[in-house]
Amino acid sequence: MMDRLVCADGGNPDPTLTQGKDAQRAKAVELAGWDYPRHLAGRLYSVIVHGDVEGAENVRRSLSDWLRFMRLVPAGPQAELDRYIGYWKPYATNHQELDADEAVQEEVRNAARTLGEAVRATRQGHQVAAGHDLRPPRQK
Repeated sequence: MMDRLVCADGGNPDPTLTQGKDAQRAKAVELAGWDYPRHLAGRLYSVIVHGDVEGAENVRRSLSDWLRFMRLVPAGPQAELDRYIGYWKPYATNHQELDADEAVQEEVRNAARTLGEAVRATRQGHQVAAGHDLRPPRQK
């Protein structure tokens, strides 16, 4: 999916402009004064990353940073989630770890609920403060 979002940050979403993937035409269009419209600016997002070894937090941060750079808006604090599932255990049994982790399943549902609530609020013209009343499934 990330590879197909090249047009999200101001690329050309109209393949007829460059007659498909003609690199020379695309370069000419860009150099003639392309204004890099941010096609997804203002859209809300939620990011959920899970892993079984190091890096889930960094991947979540990197994805969120990239989306913010393109002027997308995080749906709320519970819309961004990184978790380890089956940490350092065999990949072959990872799905069993996920099936057993009801708390992470609820966190994912809360991220989706937060995004849905934020979209509804935005469409109604309200400022987004989504997810503030959701009960976290894990207590400190």
